[in-house]
Amino acid sequence: MKVELAYGETGLVIDVPTDRTTVVRPRQLDAVADERHAVRTALRRPTAGPPLRDRVRTCQTVAIAMCDGTRPQPRHVMIPALLDELDGIVRPDDVVVLVATGTHRGNTPTELEAMLGADVLDRVRIVNHDARDPAALRWVGRFAGDVPVSLHRAWVDADVRITTGFVEPHFFAGFSGGPKLVAPGLAGLDTVLALHSARRIGDPCATWGITVGNPVHDAVREIAEATGVAFALDVLPDRRPRIVEVFAGALTASHAAACRAARDLAMVPVQAEFDVVVTTNAGFPLDQNLYQCVKGLAAGAAVVRQGGSLICAAECRDGFPDHGSYREVLASQPTPAALLRAIEARRVTVPDQWQAQIQCRVQSRARVLLHTRGLTTAELAAAHIEPSADVPATVRDELARFGPDATLCVLPDGPQAIAYVEAP
Repeated sequence: MKVELAYGETGLVIDVPTDRTTVVRPRQLDAVADERHAVRTALRRPTAGPPLRDRVRTCQTVAIAMCDGTRPQPRHVMIPALLDELDGIVRPDDVVVLVATGTHRGNTPTELEAMLGADVLDRVRIVNHDARDPAALRWVGRFAGDVPVSLHRAWVDADVRITTGFVEPHFFAGFSGGPKLVAPGLAGLDTVLALHSARRIGDPCATWGITVGNPVHDAVREIAEATGVAFALDVLPDRRPRIVEVFAGALTASHAAACRAARDLAMVPVQAEFDVVVTTNAGFPLDQNLYQCVKGLAAGAAVVRQGGSLICAAECRDGFPDHGSYREVLASQPTPAALLRAIEARRVTVPDQWQAQIQCRVQSRARVLLHTRGLTTAELAAAHIEPSADVPATVRDELARFGPDATLCVLPDGPQAIAYVEAP
């Protein structure tokens, strides 16, 4: 049986045995016929609360948060539709679009043009958030018990704050989109470190599909609600990505509705764990570095048996990446177990420790192999990961290792379809 994996921009076709393979994909819905019209309709008839134009008054300043280049948000549709709806109420000079980078690098002018189009870049000011720049941050208080919160000044100072994102299951925050555009998206480094502490991420409820009772998402939601979001705009995209459904309006209610819809599309029950799991990180732009690919590994770990094998296909064109400390964190201890102990003992507290923590938890469960063009064998060894030069050959070898009754699960879309073992 041939299965196409989401890999880079080209995909990767593999051949797997039909008789022992389960393929898990998200439920597919048709994209809307007219994306701009669907967004405009949601802005005028939102999921919850009054329309956008009822939230904005003449001469007010507006800040719009959007995802950075590691996320497949259809920004080229969402942001122009928002600007068109605001036209005639506020001046373009009073609008700023903030790239909610969290702790990622800022996007280059070329990347921004590809993400938004030249017309948007000419129309309003675009600013990359920088979590490490104190001058760009404003202190807003302490929330969720122990989280010191600083947010981008332009966001805090705006009269009207609007989040835009896309919603899919998230490996420790429950779901993406909504309040995550505020924190960690526009938060200072200290805020992000507190939100992503080893204690929070180590909680069993900090996982796919859980928002209420999840200590990460509960804190994120509290920060967004307390600091004020006037309007939220979230979409469910397909793989291209084109918009399938739009949710808008009051932040908490509209995001909750989007999460329910995303759960129905993306979360798929299976009957048992598997000996071997093949996963991806959903292709470009999500698989552009190893740091992001932990999501695909976590998706596979949800259904691989203890001691099984987890094979991930991810291009990683940006390597670890070169910016940030992910390479240094992974190489700081001789084994994944030792690194996990160091993180949990708070001997490692850097922006990239949460991804390393989850990678180490995956590696404590299964043997991890990676097929990639962007990392050398030596670089993979430094990350405690084995190389897979040929995915079908690796699958055959691993199935043979587990014997004639070994089972295989393939997640062609990685974290865009979350398999889970259904309770008997």
